[in-house]
Amino acid sequence: MTLWGDVEYTSVRELRGPLAVLEGVEGVGYDEFARITLETGEQRHGLVLEVDRDLAVVQVLEDTTGMDPRGTRVAFTGGPLRIPVGPAWLGRVCNGRGEPVDGGPPVFGRASAPVGGDPLNPVRREPPSEPVLTGVGVVDALTTLVRGQKLPVFSAAGLPHLELAAQIAAQATAGGEPFSVVFAGMGLTHPDASFVRDALEERSATGDLVLLLNTADDPVIERILTPRLALTVAEDLAFTGGRHVLVVMTDMTSYAEALREVSAARGEVPARRAYPGYLYSDLASLYERCGRLRGRTGSVTVLPVLTMPAGDITHPVPDLTGYITEGQIVLSRETHALGVYPPVDALSSLSRLMRKGAGPGRTRADHLDVAAQLLAALARARQVRELADLVGRPALSPADRRHLVFEEAFLRGFVNQPSDASRSLEQTLEDAWQALLTLPRGQLSMLPAALLDEHGAREAPEDQDEVSDMPGEEGTPP
Repeated sequence: MTLWGDVEYTSVRELRGPLAVLEGVEGVGYDEFARITLETGEQRHGLVLEVDRDLAVVQVLEDTTGMDPRGTRVAFTGGPLRIPVGPAWLGRVCNGRGEPVDGGPPVFGRASAPVGGDPLNPVRREPPSEPVLTGVGVVDALTTLVRGQKLPVFSAAGLPHLELAAQIAAQATAGGEPFSVVFAGMGLTHPDASFVRDALEERSATGDLVLLLNTADDPVIERILTPRLALTVAEDLAFTGGRHVLVVMTDMTSYAEALREVSAARGEVPARRAYPGYLYSDLASLYERCGRLRGRTGSVTVLPVLTMPAGDITHPVPDLTGYITEGQIVLSRETHALGVYPPVDALSSLSRLMRKGAGPGRTRADHLDVAAQLLAALARARQVRELADLVGRPALSPADRRHLVFEEAFLRGFVNQPSDASRSLEQTLEDAWQALLTLPRGQLSMLPAALLDEHGAREAPEDQDEVSDMPGEEGTPP
């Protein structure tokens, strides 16, 4: 339970956007939590952003709309914002401040923890290992998510990144071990928030899900708080409760824009594209809260989703995210235009820790070899398609034309799957083999001969009709 200070300050000098500036304060520190009482008796809450001599800048979580500086009283707690933690969060749906919106009582816990998190001793960190299987074939096979990893999804406006995030949150598992999902939605429209609740209803009913939803019309400050609440809950479930926890955060671009708005209200000197100069360290303070600890059975895995404005991967948010995280899953407009879901661009995607969580003893013995051969064949197919645009398909060699057949089999038979279907890793790898076997054996040089024999790879597959349902001349992708 939070104990409030006895001193209430009434000297609110200025209200500026979501900020309140107080003067004449004493003993107030950075990140201190505050209770704000309006003249009407309404209570709001805030966090101290800055202290300069007797001045304190407080960000009001519920915004300053309707506040009268002359009738506002502010009391400080003497410590940072803390929330109750524990398994009581599981199965609950709350807003971005952690207040229930599912009709249930407030969330209580056996203990409380600061939302800023406690720094993890680097010496106690264990390297990420063992997979988190998402049920999305192309992700599990080519960019395997590893327990304790931070792996972002890079998307653009109009692509189904929210559907993919909800699907992963609904389907992810950790090999039968205790597993939970914390889903933090930031800046969602009301239809999107309803979609997320419906998509995750079954998982929520099983008591494996914590859902925090900040909508676009909620106060901007709440958007900054939401991912920190999610990570605080996840850390307790993992390191105290012994669970493997997946934290899905979408959309981190909305979070960064909220940070930019608060920075502008504080009058800070802007950096790239008007984002604050500390955007990198702020994002790192979120992403680096994942991992595994020596002596603890649980883990925190982070899957942030962000939209790239105008599809620009050099935009500050994806650019800085790429420096902090261990790879990326990139969604493609071209693949989406072909009607393929999920529209993952496999050649632009990467999981740098995949070899720590896939292969013999973890997924399947042939997993890494199959993934490497898929990417090599897809890269060759892309080159062939560009060549066909220049010289025409009839001028291609038989091997080149076979790579075009492989590309279609890769997209239609391997990548494409319904958004409400979970695909096992065994089925995913078998689908991968079916795509690879459209190529002659001589083109599968990255696979051991024993595996090729086992799956019946032929030296020269019989010619077959290459007409497809995909648009483009003679069945080739456009």
